Amino acid sequence: MKFDLNSDMGEGFGPYRLCDDEAMMKIVSSANIACGFHGGDPDTMARMVRLAKQNGVGIGAHPGLPDRAGFGRREISFHPDELRQQMLYQLGALSAIAKSEGVTVGHFSFHAAMGNMVNRDPVLADLMMDAISTVDSRLVVFVSPKSEIERAAKRAGLKTLALFLADRAYDGGGKLVARGLPGALVKDEASVRVRVRQFLTDGTVEAIDGTVIAMTARSILVHSDTPGALELARIIRSEMEASGATFAPAAELAS
Repeated sequence: MKFDLNSDMGEGFGPYRLCDDEAMMKIVSSANIACGFHGGDPDTMARMVRLAKQNGVGIGAHPGLPDRAGFGRREISFHPDELRQQMLYQLGALSAIAKSEGVTVGHFSFHAAMGNMVNRDPVLADLMMDAISTVDSRLVVFVSPKSEIERAAKRAGLKTLALFLADRAYDGGGKLVARGLPGALVKDEASVRVRVRQFLTDGTVEAIDGTVIAMTARSILVHSDTPGALELARIIRSEMEASGATFAPAAELAS
């Protein structure tokens, strides 16, 4: 079966880098490229697009809140239309850079706090998904299974692809354990291998409380800012290959 392996990339700016993006681009099949607000800048975005093109990797927009100091992980109060314009500004910037390099943006993935804010507000989710659909109705939206964003994307006629976060713990209800809580990050090789293997073979994952929950996803995400992210990505890819999985960009797998 075909699966996607993706990572959030280009989240440094200027001379600062979070990850070895060149090496990561040789492992993943889709890259979620920071669009200049929580991370990234025009030069970094162009570098990511060129790297993706060279490696046959799918290109996705990864917009976040305008908060470099907080890496887009702190919620900031904005009017819904302000959030809409911030998202469109970032999507438009990456789309223009990609077009200038002869490639297109194929998918969309919210970053951190912006995604959390959208995901708990059905009205805001519809506003965002309708805007994305107006810009490019072919874009595939990364979603958590059974989330508000997934429902809104489908209402807007957009294709979706569900994510499994291999480096983050889930609670018994299928939601991510909040960063900062014990066990929220899963970084050791043995645990990551077990989780990925269980996901690929059974379509389930063990929650932090021991509950086994269904995980109906076709794409695995590894965060590039997780300590040891590059090695984690290699471990995940090796487990995927061992299971017989083949790789495809998000845009080829969505429904």
